[in-house]
Amino acid sequence: MAKRSLVVVESPTKVKTIQKYLDSSFVVKASMGHVRDLPKSQLGVDPKKGFKPKYVVSPSKKKVLDELKKAALKADVLYVATDPDREGEAIGWHLAQELDVDKKNVYRITFNEITERAVRGAFAKPGKIDLKKVDAQQARRVLDRLVGYKLSPLLWDKVQRGLSAGRVQSVAVRLIVDRERAILAFVPVEYWSLHARLAAKLPPEFVATLKEVGGEKASLSDESATRALMASLEGVPFVVKSVTRGERRRNPVPPFITSTLQQEAGRKHGFSARKTMSVAQQLYEGIDLGPDGATGLITYMRTDSVRVAREAQEEARGWITARLGREYVPDTPPTYRSRGSAQEAHEAVRPSEVRFEPRSVERFLTRDQQVLYRLIWERFMASQMMPAVYDTVSADISAGRCLFRAQGATLRFKGFTAVYEESREDDARPAEDDAESAVPQLEEGEVLRLLLLDPRQHFTQPPPRFTEASLIKTLEELGIGRPSTYASILGTIINDRGYVRRERKALIPTELGIEVTDFLKPFFPEILDVEFTAQMEDSLDKIEEGDRKWVDTVAEFYRQFEKDLKKAAKEGRNVKVGAPTGEKCPDCGEGLVERWSRYGKFIACSAYPDCKYKRNLPGNERAEDQPTDELCPTCGRPMVIKDGKFGKFIACSGYPECKTTKPVTLGIGCPEPGCTGQLVERRSRRGRTFFGCSAYPNCKFVVGQRPIPEPCPKCGAPFTTERATRGRVVRRCARKECDFEREAETSVA
Repeated sequence: MAKRSLVVVESPTKVKTIQKYLDSSFVVKASMGHVRDLPKSQLGVDPKKGFKPKYVVSPSKKKVLDELKKAALKADVLYVATDPDREGEAIGWHLAQELDVDKKNVYRITFNEITERAVRGAFAKPGKIDLKKVDAQQARRVLDRLVGYKLSPLLWDKVQRGLSAGRVQSVAVRLIVDRERAILAFVPVEYWSLHARLAAKLPPEFVATLKEVGGEKASLSDESATRALMASLEGVPFVVKSVTRGERRRNPVPPFITSTLQQEAGRKHGFSARKTMSVAQQLYEGIDLGPDGATGLITYMRTDSVRVAREAQEEARGWITARLGREYVPDTPPTYRSRGSAQEAHEAVRPSEVRFEPRSVERFLTRDQQVLYRLIWERFMASQMMPAVYDTVSADISAGRCLFRAQGATLRFKGFTAVYEESREDDARPAEDDAESAVPQLEEGEVLRLLLLDPRQHFTQPPPRFTEASLIKTLEELGIGRPSTYASILGTIINDRGYVRRERKALIPTELGIEVTDFLKPFFPEILDVEFTAQMEDSLDKIEEGDRKWVDTVAEFYRQFEKDLKKAAKEGRNVKVGAPTGEKCPDCGEGLVERWSRYGKFIACSAYPDCKYKRNLPGNERAEDQPTDELCPTCGRPMVIKDGKFGKFIACSGYPECKTTKPVTLGIGCPEPGCTGQLVERRSRRGRTFFGCSAYPNCKFVVGQRPIPEPCPKCGAPFTTERATRGRVVRRCARKECDFEREAETSVA
C-alpha cells in the first residue's frame, strides 16, 4: 500500500496550484501562516531563564491546527513545504512540534517557483528542517518582542498612545528626520556655467560647455565674474583642439531581488513597497490561466540573491535568439554578484517560465498584476542579453584661455535596451550641463563659428527627500534590515503609526515622528544607531550559519537595553505634558502649554481635562494644501489635498470659483456587493475617526477600525482592520463571520 503523505504550505492559494502536480496519495493543506507564536497578553520571554520563549497556539489558528492534526493522523509522512526563508523554516518547525508525526518521517521541501518541474524536483530530494534557520528567526522574534513590549509602553506613557519602536523602523524614521533637518539647514550657494552654441563646416549646430580657464577647473561664482569672462572672449576664435572618438558599452542590470523590485515598481508605477509585495505574492502563489490551470508565474519574491538557474538561462537564450536574433545573446550566460550576506540557495525574482509572455497571460491578470509581471519578465530577459553599444565623441575646443568641451553619443546596437530600460531616481539624472547631444564631424584645428554665449545661473541643491525607493536602497546599502522586511517597515511608519507622511513620492517626517525620534535618541543610542543595527543583522546571519548562539546575541543586546530603559523611564521628558508657553489660560488662569496631535501643534490648558481651552498656533489655523498629479475635471486647474473639518479631501485649487471636490481614498475598494466606491477616512462631528464608503449616501458601509490593504489569509477578504488596545496592536478580518485575528508587532524589525 502506498504511503499517505500530508503536505503543509502557508497559503491556501498555493494548495490548488501544488495539488495538481501530485497524485492522490498526497493531501495538500494550508497552515495560514504561523500556528504558534508568543502570547499576546504577556511578554512571553523570560530573560532570567536564557530568554526562553513561551509559545502558544494562536486562538485564531486553533481550528486550522485541529484540521491539520486530523489530516496528520491519516498520514505516514509529513512534508513541510512552507516558504524558503527563515520565517518559513520557523513555521515548519512549529508545525512539526504540534503535529503527531514521527520525527523521522518529517521532511522539509522548498521550491523557488511553483511549477511542475520545481515541485516534483523538491519531492524527489526532500531534506530536514534547518534548526540554525529556526534559531535565527527565533532570535529576531525575541529581540522584537523585547523591544516592542518594553519600549512601546514607555512611548505610550511619555509621548502618545498607540506608538511603537523597533530595531529597524526607528532607524528608518531617524534617517528621514535627519535628512529633513539637513534640508532645512541647507544654505544654497550660487554658481554659474557658460555654454557656447557653435557651428562647424558640417551641421548640426552644437553646444560646448566651459570646463577650464587658464588650465584650472572653471569656477564662476557670480554673474559679474561670468560677464567679465564673456567680455574677454569677444573676437576670440573657437578652435577644435582635439577630437576623441570611442565606444561605450552599457551593461544590463541584474534580475530583480526583493529590494530592487520594490524600488523599480515604486519609480515606474508608483507602487508602495507593501503593494508590490502583495501583488508579487499573488503572482508567486498561482494565477488561474484557463487551460493551464492555477500556475505560479514568478519565483519566490523574498530574496537577496541574483543567482539564476541554468534551465531558466537556457529558456531565456532560446527566446531571445528566436525573437530578436543571435546577435542579442552573449556567448556565455551573464553572471551577477550578490551582496555578501545574500542567501545563494535562493534565486533572483524572475518569471517561472519564459513561455508565459506578458501579452499571452494579461487577460488572466488584474491591472496591477499585469504591470508587475511585465516588469519582472522584461527585467529578467534583459539581464540575459548583450550590452547596448554607443558611439561616443568628445571634442575639446580652445578659445583664448578657456577650454570648452562638447560630448555626444549615438546608439549603435540596442542590446538589452530592446527589451527593458531601468528607471532612475529624479535626483540621479545627469546634470543639464553634462548632457550629451549630437556633435557633427569635426577636424582638429578647425575654426568654429560662435553663434551664442549662454550664461546660466545655478544654486547648489539640498539633499533630496527620501522616496520609498531611495530609502529602501539606502537601508540595503547600509546593511539595515532584510529585503523581506522593508514593505512591513514602510507600511508601519507611514500608514500605521503616522511617523512619516508621503507627499507625492517624497517621505516627510511628521511632528510625531520627529518627537519620537528626539525622545529615543539620547536614551537608546544603539537602537537608533545605523552601524549597530547593521551589526545586529550580521549577527542574525551568523546564527543561521551556525557561527553564533542565538541566546548570546539576545543577551548581549538586552544587557544594555535594560539599563537604557530604566534611565529613560526616570529621566525622559514627558512630551504629553507639553512645553510651557508662559501664558495664562483665559478661562481658568492655569498655565498654557504647547501640545501637538497628528494634525499639528496647538496651544492647550495644562489643567486638561478639567479645562478644555485650546487654540491653534499662529500660521497653523489651516493645514497647508498638498499638491496632487490630478487636474480638475470641471475647469482643468490642479487638484490639491485639503484638511477639512471632517477629514482630508481633494478639491480644485480654483476654489471658491470652482467647487469641485472628491474624497481621498485609502486605495481599498468598498466590500459591499455591487458597490464601486472606495474606502475613505472621515472624522465625526466629535472628532472621532471612522472609515466609510466614498459613494455615501448611496452606500452607507462604515467600519470603525482602520482598514489595512492586506487580504485576510484565512477567508480571502480584501482587507483586514487594525486596532491598538492595551499596549498591543491587533489585526482582524473585516468580515464579522471570519474569526481571523493576529497580533501586529508593535516593534517591526
